[in-house]
Amino acid sequence: MAHLQSTSMESNINVEADILHDSVNNSYTKNKKVFIESYGCAMNHSDSEIVASILAEEGYTNSSKVEEADLILLNTCSIRDKAEETIRHRIKDFKAMKRANRGLIIGVLGCMAERLKKKFLEEERLVDLVVGPDAYRSLPDLLYQVEGGEKGINVLLSREETYADISPVRLSSNGISAFISIMRGCDNMCSFCVVPFTRGRERSRDLFSILAEMQDLVEKGYKEVTLLGQNVDSYKWENPETKSVVTFAMLLEAVAKVDPNVRIRFSTSHPKDITDEVLFTMAAYDNICKYIHLPVQSGNSRILEMMNRTYDREWYIDKIDRIYEIMPDCTISSDMIAGFCSETEAEHQDTLSMIEYAKYSLSYTFYYSERPGTTAARKYPDDVPLDVKKRRLAEIIEVQRRVSHELNLLDLGKTFEVLIEGDSKKSDKDFSGRNSQNKMIIFPKMAGYKPGDYAQVKVLEVTSATLKGEINPH
Repeated sequence: MAHLQSTSMESNINVEADILHDSVNNSYTKNKKVFIESYGCAMNHSDSEIVASILAEEGYTNSSKVEEADLILLNTCSIRDKAEETIRHRIKDFKAMKRANRGLIIGVLGCMAERLKKKFLEEERLVDLVVGPDAYRSLPDLLYQVEGGEKGINVLLSREETYADISPVRLSSNGISAFISIMRGCDNMCSFCVVPFTRGRERSRDLFSILAEMQDLVEKGYKEVTLLGQNVDSYKWENPETKSVVTFAMLLEAVAKVDPNVRIRFSTSHPKDITDEVLFTMAAYDNICKYIHLPVQSGNSRILEMMNRTYDREWYIDKIDRIYEIMPDCTISSDMIAGFCSETEAEHQDTLSMIEYAKYSLSYTFYYSERPGTTAARKYPDDVPLDVKKRRLAEIIEVQRRVSHELNLLDLGKTFEVLIEGDSKKSDKDFSGRNSQNKMIIFPKMAGYKPGDYAQVKVLEVTSATLKGEINPH
C-alpha cells in the first residue's frame, strides 16, 4: 500500500513538473519568431515545413526577415562540399548577428547537422542547436535546454519516423504548388552518396495519411502536388489490418483520383525501381505529368559499377526506350557527375553520348566531390584533377544545352496546357508556368486569367531553357 502511495505521489510530481515545463515553454515562445533557411533538395524544403508546424504548436510564427528572428534555423545539405561551405559562411554571418543579440538562438537542421554535429557544437562553437532529420519532434525540448544554458543536440536516426501525423506549414507558398513527402531515407548505398548515412533507411508513410494530406491541399485550392522521396519508386506500405501491400504505382493512381483537375508530379526516381506498372499508370491519367527525373550519374558501365548504381549503360538505355515506348510525349531529366574516381576521357565521352541518346530535357550536373564516410571515400582515390573535372563538367553542360535547345525547337507551333504559376521573373507583364512535361513557358498576360488557372499556350519562340508563346483562348 505504501508503495502504491509513493508511486501515486511521484506521478503527481511528474505531472506538475510537465505542467510547469509547458508553462515556461509557452511563456518563452509567445510571440517569438523563427527564420528558416533551406538548402539542397526538395525534401529539405518539405522538412522545413514540418519544422515550422512543430514550432507553431509552441507559439513560434514564421518570419521572412532574419533581422527580426529570435530563432534562426538552417536546414542543411551535405551532398557536395560546396554546399557545406556555403552554409558555413552563412552560419558565421548569423554568429555576427548574435553578438548584438545575445538571446538569439542559432540552430542547424538536416543532413549536415547529423554529419558535423561535433564540429558545430564543440570544436567551432558555431551554433546552439543541432537536430537531425529524424529528430524534429524533439525541437521544443531542445530549445528549452538551450534557454537554460545547455547545448541542444539530437541526431538519432529512426526506422519508423515519417511525420505522417504532422500537417506542414506551407512556407513561401504560392498557394498553387505543394509537396507531399511520401517516404524518408534511402537503402541504395550509392558509393558517392552520403544520404543513407544522414537520413537513414527507407520507410514509407501510410497511404491514408498521404491521401488525407492530398485532400486537404485540394480543399485549400492547390492545383499541383509533387510526391517526394529520396527514391519514390521504392515506396511500399503494408496495411496492418489487411496485410495488403501498396506499391508506388498504386499510390500514384490513388492520389491522381482525388481530383482530376490537380496535377501530380513526383521526384526522385531510381532507374532500377521505376516499373512498367508506374509507367502505364502515368500514361492512363491525364493529370499525372508526363515527366520523369531519372538520374543516370554516368554513361559508362565501369563507372556505374564503381558507383554501385546496380545497372549498366545498356540496361539504362533499355529503360529509356521503354519510357518513350509507353509515353512518347514524356520528357526525362537527369543528374550527372563529372570526374568520378579514375574516370577516363573515353568514359567521359560515354556520358556525353548518353545525353544525346536519352534526349534529356535538362540535367543537374556536378563535378565529383568526395564525401567523408562514403564507400567511394574509403575505397577509391579521388584522382581526377580538379581542372579536368571542371572541363568535363563544362562539356556536359554544353552538350545538354544544345540537346535541350534542339528538343525545344520541336515544340515550335505546338499548343500546351499550362498551369499559370505567377509572374515571369523578368517582367510583371508576362505570366510563367509549366506544361505537363515540366517545361517552363513564358507568355503575355491576358484579361480573365490569373495564377492557378490553366491556359492553352501556343509556342512561338524557344531558348535552351524556356518556351515563349501566347494564350490561345480557343
